[in-house]
Amino acid sequence: MTSPAVKRTPRYLLWLVLTTFFWGGSFVFNKIGFREIPPVLFLFFRFSLATLIMGLICSRRLSRLNWRIIRTGGIIGLALAATNLTFVLGVSGTSATRAGFLNNLFVLNVPLISYAFWRERLERLTLAGVLVAAAGLWFMAQGGAEGFNRGDVLSTICSLFIALHIIVVSRQLRDEDIFLVSLVQFAVVALVGGGVTAMVRPEFHGMGALSWGALLYCALFPTVVCFTLQNTYQRFTTPTQAGLIYTLDPVWSMMGGMLLLGERLTPQEWLGCSLILLSVAGPLLLRFLREKRERSRYLTA
Repeated sequence: MTSPAVKRTPRYLLWLVLTTFFWGGSFVFNKIGFREIPPVLFLFFRFSLATLIMGLICSRRLSRLNWRIIRTGGIIGLALAATNLTFVLGVSGTSATRAGFLNNLFVLNVPLISYAFWRERLERLTLAGVLVAAAGLWFMAQGGAEGFNRGDVLSTICSLFIALHIIVVSRQLRDEDIFLVSLVQFAVVALVGGGVTAMVRPEFHGMGALSWGALLYCALFPTVVCFTLQNTYQRFTTPTQAGLIYTLDPVWSMMGGMLLLGERLTPQEWLGCSLILLSVAGPLLLRFLREKRERSRYLTA
């Protein structure tokens, strides 16, 4: 007798889940870094360091750098700069937990933006998700001490820029070297962060070991490592399945916020965050089950 084969989880799914873990941790470590480093200066330091690290990784590829890669990386980098600028300003003004759930609204924003600009098909599931998300935002505002504050607004705007960045990547990136494109876009974000820092001139009195650790984490893991893992392994799955995996981001940020920052949610905030998660994961799960059923019928036929 032989034991039945055990169905193993594909390796690429594990790598993508690890990616969400690093992304979720970035909310917590940004909050830690902001204790001594102003948000826009933290953004500048993070992407300058990420550019340096990626430059070392790409040292043997630099001879392939051409105008097409610079142009593509520049366009994607501007979208990423808008994303991260609203991200740091949003996280600095609200809790890591609330920011994590609000940022995850990008899953709904991608089809909405695609419909608004390119008239791509908009499913009823997405519209239903928008209504559930609106209810979640209302409950979240009722539960917060300051209602729906400035940080919450900026975190919601950040979700729009995350969606825009995803769309720009899908429409601009063709067969260019992923590592060199990442190098250029990191450099663009660093330049934008430096420009904003020069304009606002935030007060900075130095930083200790904890801030250095937070900065190194954010430069290395959610930036260099996550972009590399995402670009390497997301191609092995479907957009729906990848979207489902990425809904883990706010779960990790919530756990980190509670364990490391001592954050707590009111009952209204719990309900609001749950509705936002449902608005994102619900349509994706139904779409995933439908795709799986259709694939099974195709294989049977």
